[in-house]
Amino acid sequence: MLSSGLVDLLLWNGSYSSSDSMTIREALASRRLIIMSPNMPRADELEAILVAQIEDITVHRLQAYPSPRDLPTALASGIGHLVFLDVSTEPERALDLLAEMGRMSPHVHVIALLDGDDPDLILRCLRAGAVEFLVYPFTADQLDAAFSKLARLQSSTDQVAREPARMFAVMPAKGGCGATTLGANLAFHFKKMGAKRVLLADLDMLAGTLSFVLKIKSTFSFLDALNRAGELDADLWSAMVTEVHGVEVLLAPELMLENANDLVDPSAVLEFARQTYDAVVVDTGGAYGAWNLNIARTVSDVLLVATNELPALQAAQRSLSYLDSNRVGRWKIHLVINRYLRDVGLSREVIGTALHTEVFETLPSDYDSVQRALLEGKPIATNTSFGKAVGLLAERLIGPIKTPQKKTSSLGGLLSLFSKTSK
Repeated sequence: MLSSGLVDLLLWNGSYSSSDSMTIREALASRRLIIMSPNMPRADELEAILVAQIEDITVHRLQAYPSPRDLPTALASGIGHLVFLDVSTEPERALDLLAEMGRMSPHVHVIALLDGDDPDLILRCLRAGAVEFLVYPFTADQLDAAFSKLARLQSSTDQVAREPARMFAVMPAKGGCGATTLGANLAFHFKKMGAKRVLLADLDMLAGTLSFVLKIKSTFSFLDALNRAGELDADLWSAMVTEVHGVEVLLAPELMLENANDLVDPSAVLEFARQTYDAVVVDTGGAYGAWNLNIARTVSDVLLVATNELPALQAAQRSLSYLDSNRVGRWKIHLVINRYLRDVGLSREVIGTALHTEVFETLPSDYDSVQRALLEGKPIATNTSFGKAVGLLAERLIGPIKTPQKKTSSLGGLLSLFSKTSK
């Protein structure tokens, strides 16, 4: 028998009638419900409740946590999933996966499975993107409440399905590597490639220089967005950003923050941006500190920028070790060597061997073009050697730009949840 929560999902907006049952069964045939847990007895108990509550449901099982890199394969793109994620068995691994699945929304909804009523762990799960949680021992009432919450979430969604933005953090291995210049020009290239809305955010709280590079000023900064995180909407956000050549720019404060060490969590701004834009480029001050670590954990990809000079490469090695030791997966970090001269400094092959990581891309030294653009506050011309290289990097990073697709019916959100339902 269908739980009342699932019935709410079927009935919201008055969209379901008995004549829809065959259509729903056919549409749900390609949808997946997944229990992701190494704890087999707990997974067995949850599956038994699901099967008892929802007739003919098919439950898929993952008996080990996949790596974040393998998530796109485990949760095939374009197919809707409802994932019951065991967080208690290995909390840190599960929370990393939860954060990654949160970035796959709206195709993936996650309900966290917990061994006990731990307020801190519950809060971490919700902040990482879980829509609800179940506490052992699992009951039909808990499951019904979870489905009811999903129904309320579904009833408030827009009629246009937006893919979450790809988010890129640009981190200098050391000062003077050209990370800010690269980040700004990446954002302009994403716009040229067809991204409708692109955000360039200067989240360097100590020495943000985007305002200087682009020759712009704003009354507002990311600090204002953080302070008003609870009331952010499209109108308020539009007052805080400045448009430059079609790209929206969120600046750092003009003056160095006195309480910079107290800022540790940029997620409110980043998550708002993820749901608003097609592509987001974040300029950072480097890899170190809780603020920058949380940026690295939140974004899709990290571009670690160095030159092929020995001091910069040593700094890159230290940054990679620091990110590794603080649970930022090496799989999302891309080493970019800027101002690369084949005849000066270390070669691409030697750098890769020395740092035990592949050089993702090299960008040529093009002093005149870069300086001309900086003086004018404009993007670097696309017909220059540096401009062409950044264009190739942008294409490699983001691939084809997807445009939002309208839902075919109000059942679209429901159809992302289950593999089968009752006749």
